[in-house]
Amino acid sequence: MTHFPKWIVDEVRRNKAGLRGSAATGTAAELAARALHTVCDEARCPNKGACFAQGEATFLLLGDICTRNCGFCAVKKSIPLPPDTGEPLRAAELCRKWDLKYVVFTSPTRDDLPDGGAGHFAAANRLIKKLSPDIKTEPLIPDLKGDIKALEIVLASNPDVLGHNLEMTAGLYAGARAGADYGRSLSVLANSKKLRPDIFTKSGIMLGLGEEPAELERALADLVSSGCDLLTLGQYLPPSKSHRPTAKYYTEEEFAAWGDKAKAAGFKAVLSGPLVRSSYRAGLLYAQAAGRR
Repeated sequence: MTHFPKWIVDEVRRNKAGLRGSAATGTAAELAARALHTVCDEARCPNKGACFAQGEATFLLLGDICTRNCGFCAVKKSIPLPPDTGEPLRAAELCRKWDLKYVVFTSPTRDDLPDGGAGHFAAANRLIKKLSPDIKTEPLIPDLKGDIKALEIVLASNPDVLGHNLEMTAGLYAGARAGADYGRSLSVLANSKKLRPDIFTKSGIMLGLGEEPAELERALADLVSSGCDLLTLGQYLPPSKSHRPTAKYYTEEEFAAWGDKAKAAGFKAVLSGPLVRSSYRAGLLYAQAAGRR
């Protein structure tokens, strides 16, 4: 990590220190006992220690293998296994045991499934809400190949937030997001808002992949035009030397400035910072937007 700016190294080390505590050990043990994956582990999130120490995790449903090959992502690429039908209930039971008030659950992209995994998301959402009636839920879905019927399946389970990450500006898609489409991702958010205007929509963008300021401003405008309510902005950190390299490290001041621009563009709530990830402090972001509503 010596090529990273010192302040990022220091922050990641502080977060990793949380993994040595008993709370983090217990979190990991609970997940392993239920054969549940987390995006914290599979995507090598730098906030893993801080979140595990607080008994928080973002569930990664539908296995830990992705059918696409994005150049920035650490999730394994291969032929995935069939969906584990018992997984939604195990996730719901753990949410109840942890007495979670807010939960994010996501998945690898599953282009091998007819509905892209929509039914699995819906089953998990329903069971989580059944076992924990007061919980707020945020399914962070792949693009489902733009299938509106699949999107309707997820929305019919009544999540509080529907998340789908734009990830980057339009011009970077061809080189870094194989199989994805910028316009299709925007349509997922736009269609969600048309189908269920009562459900918040949320997206995230990584900075430092080589975007120009004008391109980032355009992405913010496109998201707002698509009805996106909540936004996260975070620094791209390559998970290994074989992944797409970082083109720029933004300062904390720059993140604050882009956060202000996003708020001015029309988002209801924005979280912007170097180690911000799409599910980081998700409950706080939701509460801010709900307060404005």
